[in-house]
Amino acid sequence: MNTSHTTMMPVSDLSFDRRNPRLIEFDLPANATEPEVIQLLWETMDVRELALSIAASGYFQNEPLIVARESGRNVVIEGNRRLAAVRVLLDDDLAETLAANVPGITGVAKAALNELPCVLGDRESAWRYLGFKHVNGPAKWSSYAKSQYIADVHRQFGVPLPDIARQIGDTHRTVQRLFRGLMVIEQAERVNVFTRTDRWRGHFSFSHLYTGLDYTGINAFVGLRPADDENPEPVPSEKHSELGELCFWLYGSRKQNAPPLIRSQNPDLRRLEAVVSHTSALAALRGGASLESAYELSRPSPNVFVEALVAARRNLQKAHSVLSVGYDDSEELLRIAGTVANLADDLYAEMERQRQPARRQPRISEVG
Repeated sequence: MNTSHTTMMPVSDLSFDRRNPRLIEFDLPANATEPEVIQLLWETMDVRELALSIAASGYFQNEPLIVARESGRNVVIEGNRRLAAVRVLLDDDLAETLAANVPGITGVAKAALNELPCVLGDRESAWRYLGFKHVNGPAKWSSYAKSQYIADVHRQFGVPLPDIARQIGDTHRTVQRLFRGLMVIEQAERVNVFTRTDRWRGHFSFSHLYTGLDYTGINAFVGLRPADDENPEPVPSEKHSELGELCFWLYGSRKQNAPPLIRSQNPDLRRLEAVVSHTSALAALRGGASLESAYELSRPSPNVFVEALVAARRNLQKAHSVLSVGYDDSEELLRIAGTVANLADDLYAEMERQRQPARRQPRISEVG
């Protein structure tokens, strides 16, 4: 897209893009007012930094907004943050409402901001430029925003996923994963096993899903079709219940007052994969056990034993190193130490008992 042919347009004639992938990520209502859009941008996308820069140095004329004429409105399909910053600087009442804490600017400075440089275009002609800038370029979107963009271009303009990957400078595999992840979320909402607005946290951690779907155990748990299969129903109907469970574990539920089990991808996603691949561990998780407890059930007993024993020694060594400054002469702590000592004696005795037969060597007369 040629961004060198600019025209000046009044700020009052410009509208925010409700279809912007970044706004969709934050569940912006379809009937949101312009001040509500500005507030969301201000609170979630560092618009204040832009406003401070524009207040100090003016608007950078070589960075025009990209505007599409849609439904009788001039929709800013690229530059919503800049438009929000300018709107705040021009409207003192709005700045006060937002508690924006930006410096007031002179009447002359405001007059210079009443019109902004714009490039007129449409979404189809602009998608390559937007994709390069926001998927792998200097102003990257989140993974969910990227997936929305990829899906919009693919489904609205009929651009094959490999072509999108080439245009935005990404791998075909990554584009497939993002697209499949979005199809899974859309399917979960269609079949009413998940509601994105009911998630526990405000931020939608979409990467948890599309990363987890690449794990063999999670993939099998929901019966997922291959990434190169563009079927809009990537999860078979007999696995809808499991899909709902997966979304619940990933994102929690406000209605059920349940936080997500996945707090971070590492190590939680790998632990969840191990749990859903193990019958007893999965039953425990479904029964209300914590992810950590269920994960322990999925692990081979020798591994658990060795790690627990080594951790016990490490913790005892740590306690011993700070004994002189950490022990407050209390009876309670002394009793705890006594319990630890008794447990250690019992453990050692049992290990010694189990080890004795293995240590006994056969006599020569017993051989052959």
